[in-house]
Amino acid sequence: MEHTSRIPEFYKLSVPERVRAMRERGLLSDEDYRALATGEHILKAHRADKMIENVIGVLGLPVGLGLNFLINGRDYVVPLVVEEPSIVAALSSAAKTVRAAGGFEVESDDPLLIGQIQVVGVANVAKARARLLQRKNEVINLANSLHPNMVARGGGARDLEVHLHPAPTEIGDMLVVHLLVDTCDAMGANLVNTMCEGVASLIETIAEGKVFLRILSNLADRALVRAKAVIPVERLEGKGYKGSEVRDGIILATDLATVDPYRATTHNKGIMNGIDAVALATGNDWRALEAAAHAYAARGGRYSSLTRWYRGEDGSLVGELSIPLKVGIVGGTQQSNPVVAVNHRLLGLQSARELAEVMGAVGLAQNFAALRALVTDGIQQGHMTLHARSVATAAGASAAMFDTVVERLIESGEIKIWKAKELVAELEGMSQAADSTLAAKHAEPLATGHGKVILLGEHAVVYGSHAIAAPVPLAIEARVKEAHEGVSLIIPRWGVEQRLESQAEQRRSFDRPIGMILEKLGLAERPMLIEVFPQIPRAMGLGSSAALAVAVIRALDEHFKLGLSDDELNDLAYECEKVAHGTPSGIDNTIATFGRFLLYRMGEPPVKRQLSVPAPIPLVIGMSGVESLTAKMVARVRAAWEKSPGLYEGIFEQIDSLTLQGVKAIESYDLEQLGELMNICQGLLNALQVSSWEVEELIQVARNNGALGAKLTGGGGGGSMIALCPESPERVVNAMQEAGYQAMEVTIG
Repeated sequence: MEHTSRIPEFYKLSVPERVRAMRERGLLSDEDYRALATGEHILKAHRADKMIENVIGVLGLPVGLGLNFLINGRDYVVPLVVEEPSIVAALSSAAKTVRAAGGFEVESDDPLLIGQIQVVGVANVAKARARLLQRKNEVINLANSLHPNMVARGGGARDLEVHLHPAPTEIGDMLVVHLLVDTCDAMGANLVNTMCEGVASLIETIAEGKVFLRILSNLADRALVRAKAVIPVERLEGKGYKGSEVRDGIILATDLATVDPYRATTHNKGIMNGIDAVALATGNDWRALEAAAHAYAARGGRYSSLTRWYRGEDGSLVGELSIPLKVGIVGGTQQSNPVVAVNHRLLGLQSARELAEVMGAVGLAQNFAALRALVTDGIQQGHMTLHARSVATAAGASAAMFDTVVERLIESGEIKIWKAKELVAELEGMSQAADSTLAAKHAEPLATGHGKVILLGEHAVVYGSHAIAAPVPLAIEARVKEAHEGVSLIIPRWGVEQRLESQAEQRRSFDRPIGMILEKLGLAERPMLIEVFPQIPRAMGLGSSAALAVAVIRALDEHFKLGLSDDELNDLAYECEKVAHGTPSGIDNTIATFGRFLLYRMGEPPVKRQLSVPAPIPLVIGMSGVESLTAKMVARVRAAWEKSPGLYEGIFEQIDSLTLQGVKAIESYDLEQLGELMNICQGLLNALQVSSWEVEELIQVARNNGALGAKLTGGGGGGSMIALCPESPERVVNAMQEAGYQAMEVTIG
């Protein structure tokens, strides 16, 4: 699919659908997709604790995407971290308008940062200034010797300037030495401060004075970004306004910001709304950017607008922004905060200078959006719907009533939380009454497919060995409803809402097994809505695909009165597992169907011996956050087995022996022996190369915190692990969560 920042109706998609859309367009790698889909990208408290002092938690802010940006002929999807409604929507709309006119043109200076060395107590400042300039190469060479790696990357101290400042106090006139440093892709504050400290003694000697302050300046006016947009007047038409009226209104509003600091402050704040959001998303110091921008806006002695909007020779609207932007794409913040790293990859940046140019385009776009709204509907009207959405969320409006609450808030003119709560209570009362009536008339139970864990035997079970598996108190539920046309599938928690393709060759993902089920049952031509309600996390090795198949088949059986037996249902679910995983063992669908603690072995017929457990077995499930792609792992093991059959069959035999010993340990409730067998089995699974570093970390955390045994469960390559915790399940769960993973206590048996 085309790599583009133009994604129509992106705002209508659910969050999971947006993330998938980004991956499908090549804007997200599979690794970043998994991180966003599972929440792995979110900064965890243990990482935050290493970033600043006295950490007690982490504050979350929305990460949105500015779409439609075309900058210097290249498409950008721009990550924005901001809590204020309307900024993301306004930016994307403005970028769309500019995109249609050819996009933004942006240029930038070399990323120079200024270090200042203050010299006082100089007898003759004019002579000292001359001596410093004569020996500036000596100072520059000393500064560069302090950071040879920066010089090797093409950066380092570039020049030296000396400024004379008349004394405001009795101390006397001051010399201020400016060391101009190219910090390449780093923000460079610490680097410049180190250089200033390092050359201070030499400057004292040359100037025959005393160095006092030596520190960088955040007024990065040697790292200017200049952005430009040219918008034909006809593209400004809309909302009852002629294009020329909008153009002239924007120019007139800018004229006020040019001469009036009260207006200029708000005008420039709007520019920084966009730039700050990109700075936060990319781990840059937004405070430094703010300080530099506002100081630059006052460079002429009076605070003024950072942008200039004027009428072009052909009557078009021309906008220009000039602003200092010294940013970085490498450094501690970028490396320690996972979401920042994802955002950098999303932008596809090659240099810090490129990031500064993107920020310049964003600042100009935000200014255009604000001015266009101000001179047409007015800024308040532009905010009303988005503000109403925020208020509805704060009032606890559910997804089902959300749009209704927003509409009624706007109609009432009282966009307040108290009003939203009134509307929520009113709609909930109506909904409960309607639900009671419907429940009495159309009660339809939910069909269930059980989730599972494998205690011993995964992968070897595919080659005829035994495996022990048990249902867990996690399930997938489904129901079928009548529809007017076609077959629709909705899985709200997983962000799935789609129409089943009628042609089998066009089906993907969920379409394939469900389409096969309908064809096998003779229901492919029957219109219906299939609703699925999963409690099992997707692709975490807990049997979600089999549980989904069983739940859907049961729902179809109940709705259409098919009279399927459990064995028939299990056989059909096994066919679904073949579609999903290639060569499954049949254990997942068997547990999903029968929901019993089993010793299982493939065969005709398969062994399905129910185990007798004296008491519930306490486990902790730890989830790695990385999708477990069972088909991929099964294929990897098969390829290795085909290459070295004797070696791998020996491993399978050892796993089989462990599993049969595990039966005795379970039925005699010898948990210490069971834990030891789990640990040994994990070693063999690791030898099969189906583990992952996340799973191994979880296993180590579990063992360090009292687990008798711990191993992966399911296909591996990510997914989940299980820990046997008869004494301290809460401690193990807490330790896993502190390490940044999701975990839960369960009992089986």
